[in-house]
Amino acid sequence: MSQRIDWLSRLLEMMPVTGKLELHCLYGAPWRVAYEQGAAQDIVYHVILSGEAWLNDRHGNKAQRLTSGDILLVPAGAPHVLTDGSGTEPVKATQRQGLNVVISENSGQGERLDMLCGRFVLAPPHDRLLGTYLRSRMIVRGTSKSAISPQSVTRQQMEALVGLMRAEANVEGIGGQAMLNAFSAALFTLALRLASQSHDAPLGLVALASHVRLAPALNAIFFEPARPWTLSKLASLCNLSRATLARYFESSLGRSASELLQDVRITLAANALRMPTTSTATAADLAGYRSEAAFQRAFKQHLGLTPAQWRASRTAKATTDTDGASSAADPQIRQSEEHRDVSNQA
Repeated sequence: MSQRIDWLSRLLEMMPVTGKLELHCLYGAPWRVAYEQGAAQDIVYHVILSGEAWLNDRHGNKAQRLTSGDILLVPAGAPHVLTDGSGTEPVKATQRQGLNVVISENSGQGERLDMLCGRFVLAPPHDRLLGTYLRSRMIVRGTSKSAISPQSVTRQQMEALVGLMRAEANVEGIGGQAMLNAFSAALFTLALRLASQSHDAPLGLVALASHVRLAPALNAIFFEPARPWTLSKLASLCNLSRATLARYFESSLGRSASELLQDVRITLAANALRMPTTSTATAADLAGYRSEAAFQRAFKQHLGLTPAQWRASRTAKATTDTDGASSAADPQIRQSEEHRDVSNQA
């Protein structure tokens, strides 16, 4: 088995994430942007292009400063507030619809902020599974104290990608919305890569990936999940004791290696069941279950539906999505409406 692992590519292959840039904020202080509770499958993001912002939440945590180049990811649509930090009553913002993105502006005369806002969307059941491992809000810093660091190449790539997003948001060319959404999806991948290279990665997969010695175990879980892995076998791949491997997983991931393996297996099976020609027995075998009854129990425990119910729900959703697309109103108008909760409080 190869000791090299690209866990992130494999993860996103199994659990695809789509991105959407929604708002370009151009503010002068004082300003305020508030996000109410959103959809659980959404990871809201903010990219500070220039200026600074202060992040507050509603749980009394200390405010955090964001500066040029920083990226904030807020999972599970959690409520949060960004301000200029002055505590002054904000100047009301107005919106105008550009060709590819909504532009939010105010008449504030203080320090300027240039910020891109959007969201990454996880499709079921990935919102439930991947969300388990990305449950903490995360700030990916755009600069480092060290000019030469393991993250320097990734930071350069991030800077180049953000530059492309900024340029495309300011140019009203056809195809721009598709490009911005593609850039957003790439932004998610780069943000996780950069976070995994940090010494202070938040609890979850990115923290687990920072432990180089665990690469063989992660490789086994993501690339050969159907094999009958035990904690002892996974530990031996890493030349670690069972207790040490278990401690690494619990301290970094907040879950056991067995739970991660089970989640990967169920995800693969759920993806396979989207195909009408895939039988439950075939999905069970793909996920490493030799007993179809055991697979049925595990699947329902994870997703709250039997394999048959899951397949039926996906078929019904696909039909609904198709019907909705054919009768939808102007998407530009709908997009503007989605941001009223943000702009009215800015």
